Amino acid sequence: MVDVQSSPDTRDIPLTKVGVKGLEYPVTVLDKVHKVQHTTAKADLFADLPRHFKGTHMSRFVEIFHRYRKDLSMPRFLAMLKEILSELEAESAYGVLEFPYFLEKKAPVSRLPGIMSYTCCYQGRVEKAGGRTQRHFTVSISIPVATVCPCSKAISDRGAHNQRGIVTVKLELGPFFWIEDIIELVEKCASSPVYSMLKREDEKHITETAYDNPKFVEDLVRDVYIGIKALEQFSCFSVEAENFESIHNHSAYASAEYDQRSLE
Repeated sequence: MVDVQSSPDTRDIPLTKVGVKGLEYPVTVLDKVHKVQHTTAKADLFADLPRHFKGTHMSRFVEIFHRYRKDLSMPRFLAMLKEILSELEAESAYGVLEFPYFLEKKAPVSRLPGIMSYTCCYQGRVEKAGGRTQRHFTVSISIPVATVCPCSKAISDRGAHNQRGIVTVKLELGPFFWIEDIIELVEKCASSPVYSMLKREDEKHITETAYDNPKFVEDLVRDVYIGIKALEQFSCFSVEAENFESIHNHSAYASAEYDQRSLE
């Protein structure tokens, strides 16, 4: 059959990214407790297109992704991008994989179990440069938390306002790490973790614990930053937090970035 995509194009315009976007697929990722976890991901897969090709072969992105779907650990994700690079005769390949990561979490007092969902995202790039293949990979994890406002507590005679927030940590891949360990680190930096299952005794415990541990959004970001830096595993990372304020018609936000290379 005629390969229209490989036919020549005379407009002399190279394309930075072509491919498939919003591909929804069941995938398998690593799990610290259960070894593997089955979840559903949304993937964007791209490659560059040289100026002389009319189009890319869209089916090849899906074909390659299908082969890797049962083991999408972090290193395997990069291996998949390298195969896309080779198969499509491209100079660069890109991928984004977003998926919910599920953990069983017990309530703090009743110890009743519930399932928590955390949004994770892999972002990778593989490209040819100077005769070598270069790789870049980051993982972001979004963790819901609860915070109590220190100012509200200091100025109020009765109670303090509190809110749920989201902390998003973005890590440049270095040594292997578990998603669960980053989640635990972030939750310990908040006024309190959040849970899916709570009885009255759990609510009492969380309310009082959080009240005794007030945090501004700035405190939250700085404490997570210190915790991640202390791991000495990541040469580049960022932390951002958004609090969905309970008494304001806006969110409170803070972020910080660390790049060891800029300090050398």
